[in-house]
Amino acid sequence: MRFTKMNGAGNDFLILDNREERLDPDQFPAIARTLCHRRLSIGADGLMVVEAPRQGGDYRMLFYNADGSAGEMCGNGARCICRYGYEKGLAGERQTVETPSGLVTGQRIDRRSYRIRLTDPTVIDLDRPVEALGRVWPCAYVELGSPGLPHAAVPCPGLSGKTMDGLRDLGRALRSHPAFPKGANVNFYDITAPDQIVELTYERGVEDFTYACGTGTGSVVLALTLLGQVSGKDVAVSVPGGTLRVTIEGQETIWLTGPTNVVCQGEVLDEDLHI
Repeated sequence: MRFTKMNGAGNDFLILDNREERLDPDQFPAIARTLCHRRLSIGADGLMVVEAPRQGGDYRMLFYNADGSAGEMCGNGARCICRYGYEKGLAGERQTVETPSGLVTGQRIDRRSYRIRLTDPTVIDLDRPVEALGRVWPCAYVELGSPGLPHAAVPCPGLSGKTMDGLRDLGRALRSHPAFPKGANVNFYDITAPDQIVELTYERGVEDFTYACGTGTGSVVLALTLLGQVSGKDVAVSVPGGTLRVTIEGQETIWLTGPTNVVCQGEVLDEDLHI
């Protein structure tokens, strides 16, 4: 079984081309759980599977979190898969990718930079306060696509001076709070200058902080744009894995731009993978 490993701003993924591997889709959760384990296998935040298109796109992407759960979509993953699609000859510099939550438009900027239009928001709640760990936390809530990928945007002044360890209990409590019926990716943010944001995301399905979350970054900038706190024009978002840039058009269109990195390609030899 051949694989490619990529990352987008530190959000890392394993890619399998099932047009060639012809694996049973029922095996994908177990493959994700096994191969994404960082100590026992290759390690990644998630698994992406390339399939033949069904809805007129260039190809279809399935996404699985590191815990094996199916994901609706992944923004940084989609940017990486667009580079993969371009370099493997599946699509041109502009492409359309089918995902479980809708069609994603991708655009090549240069060899390593890719821009995508995230799936449109289907739920926007700019004021959904949540009580956790003995206090009330102001939150905005956004779902992207259908079925919606859920995000909580939580202001966190002084975020640059805080650690993942210091925020982990709060991230875990908010991620599974009843206010978010499907759970949520919890995006802590701090506006540090005009149109400059620092962000840290506790991701559902990874169940820990990641180096970046593209859909989370888009959701945060959308909420802050609608609240009048950023312009929505080429907003720079600093995450542990680098910098992502977001532009909002109207109240629905979210463009996410950032770096991609091809880490390695090879053959899976994991003896614990029983498929």
